[in-house]
Amino acid sequence: MSGEELRDALRSEMASTTPPPPMSTGATLGAARRSHFRRRAVWASLGSAAVVLAVTGFAAVGNPGDRVYQPAGGGLPAAPDSGDTKEAWPTGPDGRPQEDRTARAGSKHDQGVRLLNEVLSVVPDGYTKPDDPANQPAEQRTLRTHQAQFEDKVNGVDLWSYMSSVAVAQGNGTGRVIVEVHDAGNPLPTEPCALARNFWGMQGECQVETVGAAQVGVVVRPGSDARLDQWSAYQHPDGVVVFVAQGAELDESRPALTNLPFSVPQLAALAIDERFHLE
Repeated sequence: MSGEELRDALRSEMASTTPPPPMSTGATLGAARRSHFRRRAVWASLGSAAVVLAVTGFAAVGNPGDRVYQPAGGGLPAAPDSGDTKEAWPTGPDGRPQEDRTARAGSKHDQGVRLLNEVLSVVPDGYTKPDDPANQPAEQRTLRTHQAQFEDKVNGVDLWSYMSSVAVAQGNGTGRVIVEVHDAGNPLPTEPCALARNFWGMQGECQVETVGAAQVGVVVRPGSDARLDQWSAYQHPDGVVVFVAQGAELDESRPALTNLPFSVPQLAALAIDERFHLE
């Protein structure tokens, strides 16, 4: 099995309870990059495949020793790796190239931590933000995560994306709020609904919401890919892209939320919120 076939198989397995992610930018880029939330169970079942992943650039989420987080899908897809991909990874704070796309220390990692804290800060009153209990079984979905991931080098500039996911609960139900940010210079489309439909390659019924002078694309109803219920997308004038998503269900082991945390106008306003405008 080739490295690309292995990555495809892993993404399929790690899509949790929903279809595998066609990960982002259009048909050409559409099935290649990160599993932006993955399971230890997959690592265990694949055994020595972890060695292959270290070479092929499959990014794990979190710090060494942490539980691996399982996203519903991925973000901006990378162009296919060629040759020795280790040479392409950015240099970490220790002066050595990263082992894969994920920053586990340094300023980029810190941006991911910042984004997680900002996501926690916007969860509305009436919803709790449960955290992982001590000694949680590895097969259970982690409730909070953050990741800083190297996407590509364009004109000598490293492009990164940052993603955080937070479980939100009300009554017996548990859902999630996800924010993903892409550096300026990314190849994502600029038209609001085209941008929104690019998130994790998902489609759906989109409408343009006006927030001040900004035009924000909001998918108010997903298509056949229902990993999330609603999401908004905005490209800042400097090119930074922000996606804000909400889902009523965290996983099959927990009841879903009765009500989503944000209304459509609130979801649109969050996409332009300066707290998520990482630079």
